[in-house]
Amino acid sequence: MTLSIRFWVRGLALLLAGQFVSAASAESTVYLTHDLPYVDVQQHGKSARIERNPDTDNMLDPDFMLTSRPCPPYCIQPMQLAPGVETLGELELVDYLKQAGRDDSALVIDSRDGDWPLRSGVIPGAALLPWQELHPAHSTPEKIAETLMFRFGAVHEGALWNFENAKTLVFYCNGPWCGQSPTNIKQLLVLGYPPHRLKWYRGGMQDWKMLGLTTVPPESATQSPAK
Repeated sequence: MTLSIRFWVRGLALLLAGQFVSAASAESTVYLTHDLPYVDVQQHGKSARIERNPDTDNMLDPDFMLTSRPCPPYCIQPMQLAPGVETLGELELVDYLKQAGRDDSALVIDSRDGDWPLRSGVIPGAALLPWQELHPAHSTPEKIAETLMFRFGAVHEGALWNFENAKTLVFYCNGPWCGQSPTNIKQLLVLGYPPHRLKWYRGGMQDWKMLGLTTVPPESATQSPAK
């Protein structure tokens, strides 16, 4: 076989191999777990699907590619935020999103402020509640009380709060370097909210995006007071 023919045959073989790989990639799926391709959650009474981006070449958003944000204020958060407050991963968070869609016992909260929800979207099934709305330096006692009663299900009894029938709250913000959701959790602990009813998705939007998971526009998230 002459040299030119050998090169031609080799080129044809590489071309066919490339087409085979592309076809195989097109047929492949990117599941949540080995046997869980996606999860459907409820959002405003409608179904919203959480799945991973099927494009295996998909990359992290530029907003979440920075490794060295200035500290303070963007300092690394601990894995255990406070005694009794559980730290969650993505699959545990999805379980609470499903629970929030089934009944009124749980609420997943996006604590981010500014244009972050608009830039990166929010997790399907989560409610938008900027961290300032629970902080006494940025809100009023009356507004904080309204949130506790009408969104979280707490009962005001004189000078005290009764959290016996309050919701399980799951907070997240931008990532392990973000202090917005930790600030909310610490404020609620000061008010007496039971630690076992406070959960924290430490990885936040950075880890959610890193895994190629679904986000939705912020206007799709719940912003009005819950019943």
